[in-house]
Order: sequence, then C-alpha cells, then structure tokens
Amino acid sequence: MPKARKRKTPIVAPSSDAATSSRPEVTRSVIREFHVLLKRQTQLGRSGTKDAATASELDRIQQRIQELGGLERYQHMSATGQKDDRGGGSHKIFIGWMKELGLHKREDKGKLKMLEVGALLPDNYQSCSSWIDCRPIDLNSRHPAILQQDFFLLDPLTNQEKWSAISLSLVLNFVPEPKDRGRMLRMAHSMMVQDGHLFIALPLPCVTNSRYLTIEHFKAIMSIIGFKQLKEKWREGGKMVYYLYQKEEPSPAQDGTLFSKKRELRAGPSRNNFAVLLADA
Repeated sequence: MPKARKRKTPIVAPSSDAATSSRPEVTRSVIREFHVLLKRQTQLGRSGTKDAATASELDRIQQRIQELGGLERYQHMSATGQKDDRGGGSHKIFIGWMKELGLHKREDKGKLKMLEVGALLPDNYQSCSSWIDCRPIDLNSRHPAILQQDFFLLDPLTNQEKWSAISLSLVLNFVPEPKDRGRMLRMAHSMMVQDGHLFIALPLPCVTNSRYLTIEHFKAIMSIIGFKQLKEKWREGGKMVYYLYQKEEPSPAQDGTLFSKKRELRAGPSRNNFAVLLADA
C-alpha cells in the first residue's frame, strides 16, 4: 500500500487511550491521525529541506507515530476494520461482482491472476482459490504470505498486461500526491490484460465532499485512462464507495487542464481536498 496520507492539518494528539481502544469511532480517529502524520512526513521528506525547523517537525511526527503504536499498530487497526463485526472486508463485494460476471466459470482460461494491493490479511480470497490466483502485496507486510512491495516500484515490463484483476481497496486515498494517484491508475491499466477488471474502494467523502472531485469527474478521469465503469455501490450517509471497472482503450481528454490541475468543483469550508490529477492529460 502506497505511503501516506490525507490533508495538511495541525498535529493534535488525541487522548492517551486512543491507540489502545477498540471502539470503532476511536479506531477511525486514530487511523485519520496516522494519515495526517504520514502525509506530512512524506511532504517534508520530498521537499529536500534540511533546516533545523524541518528536522524538529520530523522528529515530532516520528515521536507521535511511535506514541500511537507505530505502523504495526495502524495496520492492526485497519485489519480489525475488515472483520465481520465491522461490516466485513470489501473483498466480499469484489468477489460477488466477479461471480455476477461469471468470472468464476472460466475453466478453459485457467485461474484469474489477481494483484491485491495494500493487503492487510493474507487470505481474503482463499475461499476462491479454485478460480483466483491472488498475489497480495503491501508496503509493510504483516504476514509472510503478503509480499512486502511498493506498487510504484513494480517492474513495468514484467507486469505489463499480466493481471486479470487488480484490487485497490482503500489504497488510492493513502497516496499522498494527487498526480501519483493518477499515475497509480495508469500503471494499473498497463498491468492489466485486455478486458481485465479493476476494483476500487474509497471513503465516500473522497467523491461526495471534495472540493476537487465529484462522482462524475472521477468517472471522466477513469474513462480518459481507459476504464469503463461496470458497477458502483454506495449510499447516502454511508462511509464507503465501491467501483468495478473493465479495461478498455483510453479516451483522450478534450481539455487536459480539467484533469491535470486542481479546479474547485464544490465550494464550502467543510470540503476536503482529495483530488486525482493526470500529469500528462
């Protein structure tokens, strides 16, 4: 799962029991703080600035990450959110959609080769092992069956048109830079076989409460990259949105500036800053 995270906001320490509580609302709060800390850490690292103020802020960030339990604690909390008592993992939705498309009945073509990016559990697709050959990867593997691998460092030649299905469940929103989110989607497109399937799960506010992204705008971006939307699942007041796409030929943007630069699509102080940009649109 790509590094780091969300909006640039002040670092505010929650109560001391936040990192150990298992209550869903506390878990979400701590995960959000991890996102803020990790994004800021990445931004400072990329800036190349080495003055005393930057070093001091990096030290404070690292200290707070350790106070929260480190990346291991973050991953544990995220994995907990995949348990049935928290609504179950998004992989169940992906499996259901693939079965609706009949992808489990393709004995003549062999197993589906799937790349699961940002895997927290090693056995999400174990129940489908008769028709899915899953390769789970994550930046910080918590299990020997999960390959520790940065998606952005995957070899483009050996992975070109290799995968029948790719899962980006709660992955895109963890990428710190909007243009890297676009790059991730384009990389996924190049790695998939023709007519392959891409699954994306995002926090619903990424597309319903962002200044720079709407459901329609995201659909246009996916079309430009070369993905046709097959399925969409979300509800008003819900927390998540799920998409299923099929690879097709890219659709050129008529006005590249609409997709290569941030453009306010919604006004209001309560909006978030999530965006997906295409560097060479």
